Amino acid sequence: MKAHSGGIAPFTAFILKVANRCNIDCDYCYVFNSADQAWRRLPARMSVAVAGSAGGRIGEHAVAHDLSEVHVILHGGEPLLAGPRHMTALLDAVRAGIPPHTRIHFELQTNGTLITEEWLDLFERYRMAVGVSLDGPQTVNDRHRLTRSSRSSAASAVRGIELLRSRPHLFAGILAVVDLANDPADVHDYLASFEPPVIDFNLPHATHDEPPHRNDLGLPEYGIWMSRVYDTWLAESGNRHSVRMLEDIVALSSGVRSSVESLGLAPAASIVIESDGSIEDVDTLRSVEEGASRLDADVHRHSFDMVRHHPKLAHRGLGKAALAEVCQVCPLLEVCGGGYLPHRFSAAGGYRNPSVYCADLKHLIRHVHGSLREHSWHLGQDRATVPQPSVEAGE
Repeated sequence: MKAHSGGIAPFTAFILKVANRCNIDCDYCYVFNSADQAWRRLPARMSVAVAGSAGGRIGEHAVAHDLSEVHVILHGGEPLLAGPRHMTALLDAVRAGIPPHTRIHFELQTNGTLITEEWLDLFERYRMAVGVSLDGPQTVNDRHRLTRSSRSSAASAVRGIELLRSRPHLFAGILAVVDLANDPADVHDYLASFEPPVIDFNLPHATHDEPPHRNDLGLPEYGIWMSRVYDTWLAESGNRHSVRMLEDIVALSSGVRSSVESLGLAPAASIVIESDGSIEDVDTLRSVEEGASRLDADVHRHSFDMVRHHPKLAHRGLGKAALAEVCQVCPLLEVCGGGYLPHRFSAAGGYRNPSVYCADLKHLIRHVHGSLREHSWHLGQDRATVPQPSVEAGE
């Protein structure tokens, strides 16, 4: 591996692909239904040996950079396909490699359909924060999130959420993907009815070469959609949940760091460990092209400090300089951050393009700013003046 002369901040979030298969078939999935089909060559689940090597590398990195805490995020595919017994062995193997003085935050993102009381006991044992993916009511959810036999996954996911709600301290939140065909207020209110601490709306992964679906190319439809979510969230004074994207816009407008990689200028702090032990850049880059996330490194042969200096990660240390010139002079840059990395891609310009959602982000940010002024909220105020989450959802 050839290193560049720079370097980026230490990794603090380690995404472990403990299972590389899924029991549902989301048509927008960047793992199984995108340009990169790497999952076909990867083991269906991570071995205990790989988990042990990953834990050792995480521990090595924590000691080298005096990290007081790390986030270990269990992902897939569907991570619960690993099974409770094997998952326990994986977690113990990871934990064994990390020194006792470094606090481990275990997090997991699931489609919720496989949650049982046995899983809840495991989550409890490892103090795991669990996020569930659900796009909305059954008709909404089933538009994209059917089982592999083309049946509805909604009822099973809701059953899983209700089980998780029986131990609310484990419930990290709900993740939903925006679909313009849905009513934003209805989707927000339905998801809010489960009383999650956080609702996390993701924009569909798209590039300039394969842009997102739009009904009217002249309108910032995704920005308008999320603006309606914002108005609904703000109007319902009894809400105790955060809407992460919206709260991050408010926070960044106040000079506070974002909690997600898709907004703001803070460099990404996460790295992916695949089921075979290979180390990769953010795996959403699979939506871009074959091999976009690949670093040709693995936990057996490479330390995370070696990976930290990989040429393909150089953009993380460049800040504004990595962005398109038009983004560097944009007055909304501190909030937008140029948009999420995969959404900037084109075959002609690489990642030095504005986000394919540029107009949408501008519309949404300006809408939030207008609302803040209307409600006499000063952008320099502390983040505590807006609705706050009690727990943050897993990635």
